[in-house]
Amino acid sequence: MKLIFDAHLDLSMNAMEWNRDLRRPVSEIRDAESILPPRMKGQAAGVVSLSDMRRGGIGLCVATQIAGCMKPRSFVANWESPSQAWAMTQAQLAWYREMEEQNQMFQIRDLDGLESHLKRWADPAAAANANAPVGYILSLEGADSIVTLDHLDRAWEYGLRALGPSHYGIGRYSMGHDVQGGLPHEGRELIRRMDQLGMILDATHLNDACFWEALDLFGGSIWASHQMCRALVDDPRQFSDAQIKAVIDRGGVLGAAFDVWMVVPGFVRGQSHPKQMNITLEDIANHIDHVCQLAGNADHCGLGSDLDGGFGNEQCPRDVETIADLQKLDALLAGRGYSDSDRAAIFHGNFVRVLRQAWG
Repeated sequence: MKLIFDAHLDLSMNAMEWNRDLRRPVSEIRDAESILPPRMKGQAAGVVSLSDMRRGGIGLCVATQIAGCMKPRSFVANWESPSQAWAMTQAQLAWYREMEEQNQMFQIRDLDGLESHLKRWADPAAAANANAPVGYILSLEGADSIVTLDHLDRAWEYGLRALGPSHYGIGRYSMGHDVQGGLPHEGRELIRRMDQLGMILDATHLNDACFWEALDLFGGSIWASHQMCRALVDDPRQFSDAQIKAVIDRGGVLGAAFDVWMVVPGFVRGQSHPKQMNITLEDIANHIDHVCQLAGNADHCGLGSDLDGGFGNEQCPRDVETIADLQKLDALLAGRGYSDSDRAAIFHGNFVRVLRQAWG
C-alpha cells in the first residue's frame, strides 16, 4: 500500500451541509441516507469517509472550507452575503477542530507538522491499523467568504494555507471558469496579500483571463488541486496545454479529479452513467499521462479526487466503490510503465514537494 495525498476533499461541506458523520464507514453513511426522502444529488451514493480514507492509505489530504456567494445562486455552498458565507466557513472550521479533538484528523500548517505526520504514516498499512489521524492542509475553495482582507489574515492565523479565488459563476474576487471577465481590483489585492502571507495559490476553477492575471501577480507556490486536461475534454473547466505548461514551469502540480464529466467527453450530468459509458480509472490515467508527456516527467501530477464534491458514485469511475479504491491506480500506472518512484511521486511526493517549497 502506498501513501496517498488527496489534494481536494470537501470534507466539512459533507459533514455540515449534508449531515454526514464521516467517522463512520461509507456503507453505514449510505444506509443512513437511504431511508431519508430524496433531497440531494449523490444521496446514499457517497464514497468518502475518514475510515475508508485510512483503509485506502489516504493519510494526507487538502481539506476545504467552501461557502461562496457567487452569482447565479446555487443551493449548496452558496450564500446571500459574505458574512453568511464567512459564518459557514467558521462552522466548518469548528467541525475540523472537533475531529482533531477526537484524534480523527490532524491539521498540518507548517513544515514541522508535515514532517512529523509523514513519519506517522511512513507505513500506511500500520498507520491505518492503528487508526492514525488523517492529516489535512486547510484550503478555501472560492474566496467569497473573505469579507475583508483582515479576514484573510485571521484565516491564516487559524491555519488556512491554500486558497482558490474562484469557484463557479461571478465571484467577488475572481471569475469562475464558466463566466467571462478578468480579476476585479479586490481580486488583485487578495492575491497580493496571499503572496505576502505565504499562502499557496490554487489555480483550479479560474477562467482563462483570471488564470493568466493571477500567475502574473503571484510569486509564491501554486498548484491546481483538482484539474483535468482540455486536450482530452474540450471544456472551459479544464486547462489548456498552455495553462498546464505554465503550472509546470512554476514547479506546481495538477491533481487529477474523479468527477467523470471532466474525465471523458460526452458525459451529461444527470443523464449519463459511468457504468453505461464504461468510465474507469484508466480514463483518469489518460489525463495523468497527458500531464506527464507535457512535463517530460512524472513530477507535476498528483491526485485531487474531489470525490463527494457535490456528487456520488453516479458521477465517478465505475471501479471506484469507495475512496479506498484510489489504491487501484498503483497497479494500473505500473502497467503503463511508471516506475515505483514515479508512482510514489504521483500518489503523494509531488504535492509534498510543493508544501516543502512553500514552507521551507
